[in-house]
Amino acid sequence: MTINLEQIFPAARPWVENLVNVWPTPYVKPRFAFWEVGHVLSLIMLAGATIVMNLRLIGVGLTQERPSEILRNLRGIQTAGLVGIVLTGLLIGMANAERLYDSTAFIVKMLALFGGVILTYGASRPAAAAEGRISTAAKAWFALGMAFWLAALVVFTTNGLAPGLLHVITAAALLVLFVTRGRSRIVYAGVLAILLLAQELAIHLIYPGDLTRLDPINFGFGIIFAAWIVGTALLQLSRADRVDEGGPLTKIVGYATILVWVTGAAGGRWIAFA
Repeated sequence: MTINLEQIFPAARPWVENLVNVWPTPYVKPRFAFWEVGHVLSLIMLAGATIVMNLRLIGVGLTQERPSEILRNLRGIQTAGLVGIVLTGLLIGMANAERLYDSTAFIVKMLALFGGVILTYGASRPAAAAEGRISTAAKAWFALGMAFWLAALVVFTTNGLAPGLLHVITAAALLVLFVTRGRSRIVYAGVLAILLLAQELAIHLIYPGDLTRLDPINFGFGIIFAAWIVGTALLQLSRADRVDEGGPLTKIVGYATILVWVTGAAGGRWIAFA
């Protein structure tokens, strides 16, 4: 099962095919690498600012600084990165419109983009400005942003465990590893190592090359990995101190805002390989 824009808007194909002739596409296409570099640099700006800001909401990283101070210092970089991604993405998309029109990964990227903008500007930044407190409006925006993000993750699994989704699981695993402390970190990392070893044995020794068996096995491992990562994160939330006036929801906002942008980046990278 797959889903793409061609299935949603089948009558739009002639318009999509003609985008390659619409200005400024004839200028962009021969210089595609230039705009792609701009897209990646914008992503780095957005990701760096988002990670630093939301790690503070989670309660790690630059904990000596108040969340509002980090927001004041990074909001310009974060917004510039977002604007850069949107502008370069539009130009790159016009130059590759037919490919995106038929791409499931592009649906993932767009859903994650909407979710990321909503979570960042509707929940994460207001929470940082309020020193970790989550207002009623921020809670509503958080719920809406989460709906977009979860939809992106669901689409990512329409063909089983898409390799791009492994990037999101890996990022979540590393994020929780960074946040976890003491013996809990050792136990957490140890279980991850055991699961990775078991998966590698299944892939390379027990069922080498047998995709019929390996696809559901890898999907099962993905679910187990996700359950272990989320379970450990929830345990840390129940044990952690409050972030200034914020509580567990503040930390969840931090986790979600980082990972929704990882999902968008993974979807974008997977467009070229799907």
